[in-house]
Amino acid sequence: MSRKIPEKWQSSVKAVKAVQVAFDMDEKIQLAIRQKALKAGISPSEQIRDILGLPTNKRPKRPRLTVSLSGEDYVLLAEKYGLSAEQQLEIKKKLMDDLINYVDHTPDE
Repeated sequence: MSRKIPEKWQSSVKAVKAVQVAFDMDEKIQLAIRQKALKAGISPSEQIRDILGLPTNKRPKRPRLTVSLSGEDYVLLAEKYGLSAEQQLEIKKKLMDDLINYVDHTPDE
């Protein structure tokens, strides 16, 4: 029995069918690939696709850093910033300030 995929999900069909492959390699190789990707302004995944001769996303993606925060993390950060854990947007703003200050006050290697 075949079910029709809702219209709003059609663009995600390709992504759903993709399989993520993880590589356990020497740290030097991983670091070199990450550094090349960073210099090229692409993700390590896109760098690997390029190395393997696979099609890559030509449109630049929005550069961003991510971190996963648990409910417990929000409690700790709220305490650090004098906020409540429910003030997640305010906590995010404080986190961004901390990251900017870190970069501004850390010497380049």
